[in-house]
Amino acid sequence: MSIINPACNPLQTAAHLIVESLVAHGIDRVFCVPGESYLGLLDALYDRTEIDVVTCRHEAGAGFMALADARLTHRPGVACVSRGPGASNAAIAVHTAQQDAVPFILLVGQVAVRDLRRDAFQEIDYGRMFGGIAKWTAEVTDPARMGEILMRAFRVAVSGTPGPVIIALPEDVLTAPSTRVAALPQPALRAAPAPADLQLMREWIGAAQRPLVLAGSGLQTNTTLLRRFVEEWNLPIVTSFRRHDLFDNGHHLYVGDMGLATPTAQLDLLQTADLLVVLGARLSDITTQGYSFPSGETPGFRLVHVHDDGAAIGTHFTTAFGLACNPGILLEHIGVPTAPPTRQADWIGRLTAERRRIATPHFSEATDGIDFERVVDCIGRALPTDAILTLDAGTFAASAYRIIPFCPPQRLLAPVAGAMGFGVPAAVAAGLRCPERTIVCMVGDGGFLMTGSELAVAAQRGLPLKVIVSVNGSYGSIRLHQERAYPGRTSGTSLANPDFELLGRAYGFSVSRIRSDADLGGLVDRLHSGAPEFVVVDTSLSAILPS
Repeated sequence: MSIINPACNPLQTAAHLIVESLVAHGIDRVFCVPGESYLGLLDALYDRTEIDVVTCRHEAGAGFMALADARLTHRPGVACVSRGPGASNAAIAVHTAQQDAVPFILLVGQVAVRDLRRDAFQEIDYGRMFGGIAKWTAEVTDPARMGEILMRAFRVAVSGTPGPVIIALPEDVLTAPSTRVAALPQPALRAAPAPADLQLMREWIGAAQRPLVLAGSGLQTNTTLLRRFVEEWNLPIVTSFRRHDLFDNGHHLYVGDMGLATPTAQLDLLQTADLLVVLGARLSDITTQGYSFPSGETPGFRLVHVHDDGAAIGTHFTTAFGLACNPGILLEHIGVPTAPPTRQADWIGRLTAERRRIATPHFSEATDGIDFERVVDCIGRALPTDAILTLDAGTFAASAYRIIPFCPPQRLLAPVAGAMGFGVPAAVAAGLRCPERTIVCMVGDGGFLMTGSELAVAAQRGLPLKVIVSVNGSYGSIRLHQERAYPGRTSGTSLANPDFELLGRAYGFSVSRIRSDADLGGLVDRLHSGAPEFVVVDTSLSAILPS
């Protein structure tokens, strides 16, 4: 296969076909760390103003930005990385996309076709590398098949349970001439419930005395339909792991979320339901509390599971009724009850009372810094109605999930996979996508130093992000588990930190510091300012450790 020099050859190349296909699918932004293995693609992007090329400082940051962008646009996020080290660095985003059910296309430069499987410099077999976590991997060895592979990539990334697709692009294929046309978008697959299915669900929901709805990410584009459904049928609702933004947390029918630390009293109450309707959620580890909710493979109540992906139904629990269709389509057709459903008198009241108890802040009087829950409470009460909150992984975020009363159109961008380093790149992507909205990022000192350098993009683009850095000199989550399992034997969890105030100023932020409760007064003003704000919080470590 001959390599052409695009600078002196006006022919369209396979790389140009990739760009045309991205544009045809509505992709207007790609995130990258450049590499010599895909120079042909970078050159094909040069003249295309339809696509904003965001140059990142690390492939993990580029991948996380693409995932956050996908969650906001409901289109596949796209990242471009070089072979070998670049793809390895991006692997965390591939895993997060799989765990979070986010459509993601990773374009990886590859060695020339003649060198494939010869242990060439930086060569990796990506089918083997990503085979366990990607929905599909492809390696384009024939430029004539580029359009076909891209068409399939977009279909696979968004269909069923959304997830990651990897396309390896040998450098000589990218620069090979191509006379093919771009891959065009295909209509979304739609499967609708049969009339008999709808009637059965109406009967079961209407007759249930202690019903419960569990809503997941499959309803992110149908939050209005979801609210109408639970109100018309008088159904209490919980959200799946880290999907709080699906429903108004202040609504009387909202009774909580299935998180990392669902209290025993709440879980025992949920187990007494007589009907569980799961809409757009996978019944995976955390959402089912370690596969204990429902209790046992055969639940003690009727389990109805509606999900785009039939393979997600009946995997861990026996379903009384399963429907492989988009839950939004079901909600479009379910209709309204012919008579107000009668429920057990105190069912919803008991659930909401338990939720209020859990969501009530509990402040500790710490002497080694401020209890970060006080910061979270302040932010939660002042969060603008259009805000997008990005959360990194760590103990600092636990109170955010518990006490912040999210309400659409507010958005929560947090990794179900629990990946550290997500918060800052997600905030940058949100700022690029929604510059008119308030973007707040909460991140710990451990997570910030993993991908905080992506604030260089925020500085370059003039994004007025609000970054709250919780500093306690520790990998707090691991330290918490360490103290429980090996009390007093601290090993590997302490951190030596740089001067975070200087770091914030280096990226062009207005910097402030919270050392005590008295410093909280100015935090609300900073959330509502039009400038980039960087707030360093001296956070108590003792407040999160076992007493």
